[in-house]
Amino acid sequence: MFPIFRRRKTPAVQTADFIIAGLGNPGKQYETTRHNAGFMALDLLAQQLGAGRLTKTRFRSIYGLCEAAGRTIVLMKPQTFMNLSGEAVRDMAAAFSVPPERVIVIFDDISLPCGRIRVRRSGSAGGHNGIKNIIYQLQSDAFPRVKIGVGSPREGQEDMRDFVLDTLDSEAYSGVRLAPDAALCIVEHGVDAAMQQFNGKTL
Repeated sequence: MFPIFRRRKTPAVQTADFIIAGLGNPGKQYETTRHNAGFMALDLLAQQLGAGRLTKTRFRSIYGLCEAAGRTIVLMKPQTFMNLSGEAVRDMAAAFSVPPERVIVIFDDISLPCGRIRVRRSGSAGGHNGIKNIIYQLQSDAFPRVKIGVGSPREGQEDMRDFVLDTLDSEAYSGVRLAPDAALCIVEHGVDAAMQQFNGKTL
């Protein structure tokens, strides 16, 4: 008898409509810090979309797939530490064939008052090292952002690095709670609608 050779199946190419990345630093010691506002917001979004706790690992990220408004979304938390967030975002975007304009990034912003959020279509890093690295790695600044206001230290009272690595207060957490809805508004209705609805809004 002749041996039977089975044709190896070609793995299906996986694509997504959007990536929503929350920025932060991995590790228990950073969980409740201002710099981890993006992680906190992404966890709330995962719960809201029924994705539960993100458990998959790929490209130095914890991630999960979910559906919203008829679109497939990758929720991801880079595990590279903040300053190298772009490496994880770049690789995930390439793997799921998602262009920069459909990569939504949620992160902390010291230039915004506590509890406020701001949606932007594109722009500079504004001094945020995580965003700076994403711009560099994607070779584009044309990705939507949801900024969570965490306030800033009073002059001469606290070093900026110590401030962002200090515990997020309850006033700033109200912005964390708003951010998931703003990100979903971008997915469903576009950046302009999200800007109109959420910029300057507080709970």
